[in-house]
Order: sequence, then structure tokens, then C-alpha cells
Amino acid sequence: MTKIEIVGTGCAKCKRLLANAEQAVKDLKITADVIKVDDIDEIVNRGIMLTPALFINGKVRAEGRIPDVNEIKAMLTE
Repeated sequence: MTKIEIVGTGCAKCKRLLANAEQAVKDLKITADVIKVDDIDEIVNRGIMLTPALFINGKVRAEGRIPDVNEIKAMLTE
């Protein structure tokens, strides 16, 4: 199963990235765990300097920006 993590403190950008990821999963009709990581210690431990960040299966795919739905779909189908 695909694991998608949205890393950020809960700002508007983080919420938009979460919505984009959920829409991409829905559009592709795949099963994925979409998890929001908002614990500051966890963010620091991952070395994230800019939020929001998008992790797919443990790998950082975007940091400090909001990929649109189509870009996330492309990442998920690679």
C-alpha cells in the first residue's frame, strides 16, 4: 500500500497539499494511507527546512511548495 505523508504545521499551504494528495488518490482510484505529520520534533528530525513537504513511501518528493493534483498523480504512477 502506498503511504503518503504531508509534513507541516497545519498552515493553509499544508491543508492545500493534503487536499491535493487526497484528490490525486481519489482520481487514480488507488488505496493509500494519507497521513498528516504536524509534530514539530518529527519535522525537525526529518530535516525538513521548508514546509509543506510531501513524502511518498518514505521519500521526500516535494519540499516548500505545493504540487498540484496532476503532479502528485504523476509521482504516484512512477
